[in-house]
Amino acid sequence: MTKQTLTFSRIDSAKFFKTLNSRVNSYFKENNIKRTGDWRIWLKTIIMFTLFVTPYVLILTLDVPVWAHLLLTVLMGIAMAGIGMNVMHDGNHGAFSNKPWINRLMGSSIYILAGNVYNWQVQHNVLHHTYTNIHGHDEDLEAGRILRFSKHSDWQKHHKFQHYYSVLLYGLLTINWAITTDFQQMRRYMKRKLSYGKFPNPFVNWSKLVISKILYVAIWIVIPITFTDLSWWAILLGFFIMHYVAGLILSVVFQLAHVMDEAEMPLPSEDGKMKNTWAIHQLKTTVNFGAKSKIINWYTGGLNHQVEHHIFPNISHVHYNKIGEIVKKTAQEFNLPYNEYKTTRKAIIAHFSHLKQMGTNPALQQA
Repeated sequence: MTKQTLTFSRIDSAKFFKTLNSRVNSYFKENNIKRTGDWRIWLKTIIMFTLFVTPYVLILTLDVPVWAHLLLTVLMGIAMAGIGMNVMHDGNHGAFSNKPWINRLMGSSIYILAGNVYNWQVQHNVLHHTYTNIHGHDEDLEAGRILRFSKHSDWQKHHKFQHYYSVLLYGLLTINWAITTDFQQMRRYMKRKLSYGKFPNPFVNWSKLVISKILYVAIWIVIPITFTDLSWWAILLGFFIMHYVAGLILSVVFQLAHVMDEAEMPLPSEDGKMKNTWAIHQLKTTVNFGAKSKIINWYTGGLNHQVEHHIFPNISHVHYNKIGEIVKKTAQEFNLPYNEYKTTRKAIIAHFSHLKQMGTNPALQQA
């Protein structure tokens, strides 16, 4: 990752964002509603945590056969992803509630996903939301040498198969948080003195990370092995399945928003200046999908409304359907792109098509 300082253009002669912001503010004022979550997000929180905790309790208290145990871990993985998208995400954006302590509490649910609040807020809130799809600045585009998401990344021979093997790697997202990623990120972010808000005390921050990992292993591996009749290998397999299901869902949802042909991946000029204003940059680098699907809207926590989320990250996802109409209309008025796929299926096909294209040898494309 580069340390180059970037600046976005301040020239918006058509006043797109000023107009859009005024219309969105009017929507909330005229309807006398808050920009944060309401009863809908609380209901989803109860449902998601129930789906997550109940299987764990059943595993600990009942003599379940291995096949039932593994099915329960699949359900827990689905609930894990749901908590991440609906509860943790809004909480860490300060959008769950108008009470800061509730946002902190809900944001801390990332520990259920084996993640870390500090790391996530730096990577997501600071780097991703500020420098969306900018190579060398947005870590969501980084996949080492294994995957190639952008034409600005180096091409390797194995990339020509990435549209096949990528889905196998996507499921490793959260288990990587648990084992390696959090330690690597904290070391990197602390060294660069990055933070979302006040810079944390290094000793306290590292202590939280280490203690949370120890507790996580105790809760999900040590306690089940100690207090159930299940074999150790069944516990470890169930742990892996739970994380793999959650990681696969989260990875695919995030990739459909940015790793697509329609999502631009612009580079700054040599002096670090971006061509567009920040708001217009968000329009050009994000993609919506399945916005009319009640199931997708409900389960993904509005992450299928990435255009709205990236322009208004501090508004709860429960409002995205309504403000999406405003954003789309305003973008069209100003002759700006509003990237969207009508269905999730079409978006998934388009994503893997993009991976195939990025996996093609650039020398052959230029020939």
